[in-house]
Amino acid sequence: MMEWEIVIGLETHAQLRTNSKIFSGSSTAFGAAPNTQANAVDIALPGVLPVLNRAAVECAIRLGLAVGGKIAARSIFARKNYFYPDLPKGYQISQYETPVIAGGSLAIVVGQAGQSYEKTVALTRAHLEEDAGKSLHEDFHGKSGIDLNRAGTPLLEIVTEPDMRSAAEAVAYAKALHALVRWIGICDGNMQEGSFRCDANVSVRPRGSEVLGTRREIKNLNSFRFMQQAIDYEVQWQIATLEDGGRIEQATVLFDPATGETRAMRSKEDAQDYRYFPDPDLLPLEISPDWIARVKADLPELPAEMKARFESEYRLSAYDAAALTAGREICVYFADCVAAAGRENAKLCANWLMGELAARLNKEGREISAAPIPPLQLAALVRRIADATISNKIGKEVFDALWSGEDKDVDAVISDRGLKQISDGGALEALIDGVLAANPKSVEEFRAGKEKAFNALVGQLMKATRGKANPQQVNELLRRKLSDRDVLRPPD
Repeated sequence: MMEWEIVIGLETHAQLRTNSKIFSGSSTAFGAAPNTQANAVDIALPGVLPVLNRAAVECAIRLGLAVGGKIAARSIFARKNYFYPDLPKGYQISQYETPVIAGGSLAIVVGQAGQSYEKTVALTRAHLEEDAGKSLHEDFHGKSGIDLNRAGTPLLEIVTEPDMRSAAEAVAYAKALHALVRWIGICDGNMQEGSFRCDANVSVRPRGSEVLGTRREIKNLNSFRFMQQAIDYEVQWQIATLEDGGRIEQATVLFDPATGETRAMRSKEDAQDYRYFPDPDLLPLEISPDWIARVKADLPELPAEMKARFESEYRLSAYDAAALTAGREICVYFADCVAAAGRENAKLCANWLMGELAARLNKEGREISAAPIPPLQLAALVRRIADATISNKIGKEVFDALWSGEDKDVDAVISDRGLKQISDGGALEALIDGVLAANPKSVEEFRAGKEKAFNALVGQLMKATRGKANPQQVNELLRRKLSDRDVLRPPD
C-alpha cells in the first residue's frame, strides 16, 4: 500500500470587534430582528458610497503585529464578483493582490502532556473584507428569506500556508488563533454566532512527493470537534478514492455533523472566476509607521512572549506553558494564583489548575471565570500542600469542600475535618511498627525482592491513617525499617 501525506491549509474568518460595519454606520450587534441593521450602503441602494471603518483597520494592525507579519504601507480594496441572493451588490469588497498583512507565523503545541511537540505554521496573508448576508430556510412556508444584518460586517480573513499534516495540527492551529484574536481584543471568538469560522483546504499526496494534490475545501467549520471529524473523514475519503483508481476533483464541500461525512456543494472556483479588480469607490488604504507604533504601544503581552516567560521564570514545560497561555482568563487565573502561593510553588499551581480544576470545569461545562474556587483560594490550598500540612491526596478532599461551597477557608476545612498531615517522626514510627507486625508476609516478600510488597505496606499505613500520613516520610521511614534485619526477626 502506498503511504500518503496529508496537506492542510486553513482560511479563517474572524469577525472584528467593532461597533459598526466596515463600510457603513450600521450596528454589528448580534441577535437583532432580520433586516433591522442594514442601511442604504449595506443593501446597495444606487448612489451610495462606502466609507472605511478605522477601527477595523486597527484590528488588522494588531493581528499583523501579533503574528510578526508585514503591515502594508499601502493596500488596495478589490471587488470580488459573484452572484448570490444574500450579496446585495453582486460583489463583495475584499482585498486581493495587495492585502493589509503579508506573511507572519503562529507557534502551536500539538498533542497531550508528555507526547506533545511544537510547530510553527506560516501565514500567507490576512486581508480585510465585508461579510455577506444570510439565507434563512426555516419558517418561510417552503420559501427562503434573506437577512442582511450581517451584510457589511467587518471580517479579517487569515490564510495559512499548506503547513499542517494532520487534523490534530489543524485543530491546534485553530485553537491557537482563536485564543490570539480574543487575547488581543479584535474578535470575541464566538463560534456559535459565526464570529470565528474556518475553511479547511485538504489534499493528500504520496509521501515524499513535492507536488501538491488536488484540494477540496471544507467550508464553515464552526467548532473544533467538527473540524477534527471533517478533516479525518475527508482524508480517508480522498485516500480511498485514489487507491480505488479514482481522481479527486477540486470542489467546495460541506460537513454534515449528523452523518460525520463531507459532501460536495459545488465545483471550486479559482481567482479568475471572481474577476477581481480594484474598487473604484475606495481609495488605497495607507498605514503610517506612527499609526503602527500607536497600536503597538496598546498591545498586551502576547501569548508567545508570556509562554516563554513562564518557561523561563517558573521552569514549566513547553506543554504546561502553552496550556496556561491558551487564553487570557486562564493566564490571569494562574498569575494570580502564583502571586499568592509563591513563585516556588508555580509548578504545583499549574498542576492543580490543569488537573483538578480543569477537569471539574469541563465536567460541569463552566468557563474558568465562573469557577467556584477563586485563584487566591486555590493558592491557599497549594501552600498547605507545599508546607506538608496536608498531602496532595487529602488536598482533593479539601478541594471538593471548597468547590461545593461548604466552606471558603482552606485552614478551616483542614481543622474542622481533622485532615492535618501526620509528620511527627515518633508517631509515624509507631504506626509503621504496627503495620509491619501485622503484615509479616509482605515484609518477607519485600526482602525477597518484590517491590509490590513495599507498595502494599505503604497502602496499609495510609489506610491506617486515613491518608493523613506524610507520604515522603512514610517512604523514608519504612525503607529504613525494612533495611534493618532485626525488624520482625523470628526468635532463635
